[in-house]
Amino acid sequence: MQLTKVSVLIMYRLENELSPKFTYHNADHTARVMEIARQLADEEGLDEDDKTIVITAGLFHDAGFLTGVENHEESSCALAREHLPSYEYSPQQVEEVCRLIMATKDPKIAKDTLEAIICDADLSYFGTDSFQTYSAKLYKEQKALHRIPKIENWPEKQVELMRSHRYFTNSAKKHFDEKKEQNLQHLIKTNKLSTSLLSHDNHGFIVQDLLLIVAGVIIAGFALKGFLVPNQFFDGGITGISLLLHEQYHFNLGYIIVLANVPFIIVSYFAINFKFAIKTFICVLLLGICLLYFPYPMMTSDKLLISIFGGFFLGIGIGLTMRAGCALDGVEILALFTIKRTSFTITEIILGINVMIFSIAAIKFGVETALYSVLTYFTASKTVDYVVEGIEAYTGVTIISGQSDIMKERLVNQLGRGITVYKGERGFLPGNFHQSSECDIIFTVVTRLEMRKLKNLVAETDPKAFVFASTIKEATGGILRRRSTH
Repeated sequence: MQLTKVSVLIMYRLENELSPKFTYHNADHTARVMEIARQLADEEGLDEDDKTIVITAGLFHDAGFLTGVENHEESSCALAREHLPSYEYSPQQVEEVCRLIMATKDPKIAKDTLEAIICDADLSYFGTDSFQTYSAKLYKEQKALHRIPKIENWPEKQVELMRSHRYFTNSAKKHFDEKKEQNLQHLIKTNKLSTSLLSHDNHGFIVQDLLLIVAGVIIAGFALKGFLVPNQFFDGGITGISLLLHEQYHFNLGYIIVLANVPFIIVSYFAINFKFAIKTFICVLLLGICLLYFPYPMMTSDKLLISIFGGFFLGIGIGLTMRAGCALDGVEILALFTIKRTSFTITEIILGINVMIFSIAAIKFGVETALYSVLTYFTASKTVDYVVEGIEAYTGVTIISGQSDIMKERLVNQLGRGITVYKGERGFLPGNFHQSSECDIIFTVVTRLEMRKLKNLVAETDPKAFVFASTIKEATGGILRRRSTH
């Protein structure tokens, strides 16, 4: 493995091709991570091959910023796969480098010593005398890339990250733990976070979140006690498991739901952050109290109505708590925690859990009950989507048109939307592959309710335009209506 030679190439590209906006994730950062990785690898007793692998991962781990900001770890892996074979890295060694690069995407989890070293090296600045300098550079970069709105949010963001972070290797703990704690306490003190949290704006957000949690919990309790529990119906996730245990062993549902969610609340402290864990605990505890003491009436015994409206009200309750920044069901937390340890996606993990729940329900309580319960889960899921995203969920639309100048003018001035323009080529048709021409690729974001208006505008301007759309889960900034964030 010719580490020295490939280092010359990548460092040259980082120094000469990287945008000046990258004041933190630049060649200096890469050199520092490589040096710390080398030091930790020596102290942890790695052999020469493993040491070279982890240092190479440090070299490439942020190289993906050369091609773009989003999913830069995947882009870094693509660059590693492109260059390393030419420098005597075997396919297995290349994939090992990529595995370590991907580990830096979530530095809260490390599966082995190599991942531990690269994660520790990447965030070693937490425990150095230069923490304030590096933090300022990182803020400047995030501001330039439009990833953080104002400096008032930055200290709190740093504190949350540092509190949820831990060093894995004994070497890193020895070198960085003590200074990291000093930096954390200094950051809290100098920025007076406790006072900031009690400011008028933050107090308003706390009250708003609390109201959403209370409303969500009451409605979810109504769905469970008014529809599902009296009729032996089930839902997915931890709620479904709690309902199964309640029906099978006749334990009180209020106690079961709280106890079943506690392990996942603990996991959320490490996998997400302390604030989320506290909110989720309060939310689940309030639901348990509602189930114990609120005299909810049984609404109906009609199975179809139970499936639809039980799921509908449960979805509203869960959705409102999600808008408040917490989770009423621990299955999503479990999926987030499990995804780093398996090759499955979050959707596949949740689906697998729910298949087991509904299969058990079918065996114990009959296929008909299980099928109606699936309908309940489907209704609840769709309702959650509408509550969380709103009826005006955002849609990203890409337009390729021969009338791009007119199209851009009408989108901005008539539809009132901001646009982004990429330079591309169109043509490359079957039988005419070598004929192409430059074109503008227009991208804009609209709400679901505006989609028809946009389609009509495009059809009027250029009936031959190529248009495709995709759902956007989150959208902030730009020319978008402001939503409350949690």
